[in-house]
Amino acid sequence: MKTIGIFYGSETGTTADVAHRIAKELGVADADVHDVAKVSPITLGNYDVLLLGSSTWGAGDLANDWYDFIAGAQSLDLAGKKIAVFGCGDESMSETFCDAVGEIYDTMKETGAEMIGHFNGDGYDYSSSKAERDGEFVGLVLDEVNHSELSDARIKAWTDKIKSEIAD
Repeated sequence: MKTIGIFYGSETGTTADVAHRIAKELGVADADVHDVAKVSPITLGNYDVLLLGSSTWGAGDLANDWYDFIAGAQSLDLAGKKIAVFGCGDESMSETFCDAVGEIYDTMKETGAEMIGHFNGDGYDYSSSKAERDGEFVGLVLDEVNHSELSDARIKAWTDKIKSEIAD
């Protein structure tokens, strides 16, 4: 069984909550769910599969705690590991919806890890997102502000996909 570590940055607690909901779906222990403000990027090396999540703020910015963490993480050689990204945004911020997810994806794909966990873009209403590539998101994106009723089903669909992509 591959070990899974979940790392998140959260301004208001929403992304932290999502990280724990994802952990529950995947059977990941609370000890393996990490706030990036409280751990070193070196901790990424303890896991085979990394799930990285952030809320999107302002003009499409990462959660504040991600900046130092990702600066250290991008210098690591994570070849042989698998990374999936997730995050929260607000569709009413239509020009920057879940941009933080795209930022993490673009930075971490340079580490040599295999990027997994793309997610279908159907059912979302936004104009532009750094997390979208050819009609598909590079990871799970959620709008807990306007469409929280869709989140549980989306988390379940995404975690099922993650399970199949990391199967031995």
